[in-house]
Amino acid sequence: MPVNSFILFNGHYHRKEDFGLSYQNRAFCYGDALFETMHANGTHIHFFADHMIRLRLGMKTLGMKIPFNIEHDSIEKEIIKLLHKNKLYQGVRIRLTVFRNEGGKYTPRDNSVSYLAETEYLEKEHYELNRKGLILGLYDQIKKPVNKLSNLKSANALIYIQAGLYAQQNNCDDCLIINEQNHLTEGISSNIFLIKDNTLYTPPLSDGPVAGIMRKQILRIADSLNFKIINNQSCDEPQLLQADEVFLTNSISGIKWVVGYKHRRYFNHTAKLLTDELNKLSAIP
Repeated sequence: MPVNSFILFNGHYHRKEDFGLSYQNRAFCYGDALFETMHANGTHIHFFADHMIRLRLGMKTLGMKIPFNIEHDSIEKEIIKLLHKNKLYQGVRIRLTVFRNEGGKYTPRDNSVSYLAETEYLEKEHYELNRKGLILGLYDQIKKPVNKLSNLKSANALIYIQAGLYAQQNNCDDCLIINEQNHLTEGISSNIFLIKDNTLYTPPLSDGPVAGIMRKQILRIADSLNFKIINNQSCDEPQLLQADEVFLTNSISGIKWVVGYKHRRYFNHTAKLLTDELNKLSAIP
């Protein structure tokens, strides 16, 4: 069984029970942080380069100084060493968080950062499509604003927490979030795709979803399979109700197919096909 007792902090390895952060940590006080959640099969971290591209873009957007090992991807070796120390050699969830160092209040004292990597054992080392389809709800009590922060994977998750509570209270497996123009953006922790007449639809980044790494892979795969792709037009609820298939994507679960929204029921043929192709794409070289 995995040991999973170590974390990585600024290049050093600490036992979880001996490690702590200051109460003045800016991620805790102000949500001044970004994170990447990555899937690994043994020590093969899936789509690592894409995760680092997104992380660096987010850090530049927030005015954070990018450490050398994140700028040049050498942090991958540090994380792989962490997997070895935790004896994680199959399915793994990795969370890498970067946060501006403490000092100042809303205005930071400086823009240097710290980083923390933690790991979690997963029972499944490959992506598997869910056997039971999800039931979706629509969360419209708070609408997601669209601005230069919308596509970032930041420590500010309040809208997703509220959507999660709404789903729980309404016996849904997940909820879709809409923006201020009532366009679909994403799920609680995932991007959304619709299939209609063999055409793949997903909300454009200009409508405010997180720029998902798995979203990026699915678009690559669909293009290689010669799907017609529409990812530059807004999606709305009427399209959702007319779709043949609906599925959600994120880096840990891969693809989750949706069986129903309101009265509408969906198939999962494309979700099965894409899951097979995803496992080929993420296979150990």
